[in-house]
Amino acid sequence: MPLSEHEQRLLEQIERALVDDDPKFASSVRTGDRRSKARRKLQLGFLLFVVGMAALIGGAVIPSVPLGVLGFLVAFGGLALAVLNYRSGTGVVEAGPGVPAGGSAAGRGGRGGSSKARRQPLKSRLEERFRRRYDQ
Repeated sequence: MPLSEHEQRLLEQIERALVDDDPKFASSVRTGDRRSKARRKLQLGFLLFVVGMAALIGGAVIPSVPLGVLGFLVAFGGLALAVLNYRSGTGVVEAGPGVPAGGSAAGRGGRGGSSKARRQPLKSRLEERFRRRYDQ
């Protein structure tokens, strides 16, 4: 969801103040750097997965248990690296569990189900509070 013009101006002012106060810290936390690092980790994860699968298959063809185990561990580690960096590397946004399409919690009254299934995620609650504050 894009920011309003007012919010964009405020964000730009905050960013300028941060750069003026501490340029070293500001350069280390730029948003563009995070996504490119996550993409590189995602690519590295897929590469490790392919190399690990090749080693696993090689360990099965050549009866070598250590090579097969090493291949499995490398493939598992690569897959874990890829999965952990998929969302931030590709920019995929998923709706959290228990958040209805309208985004409001009003239609979920009653005691049925667990409390976690009925609660909105923290981010959604904070966004809703922020919107209410600026709507007043």
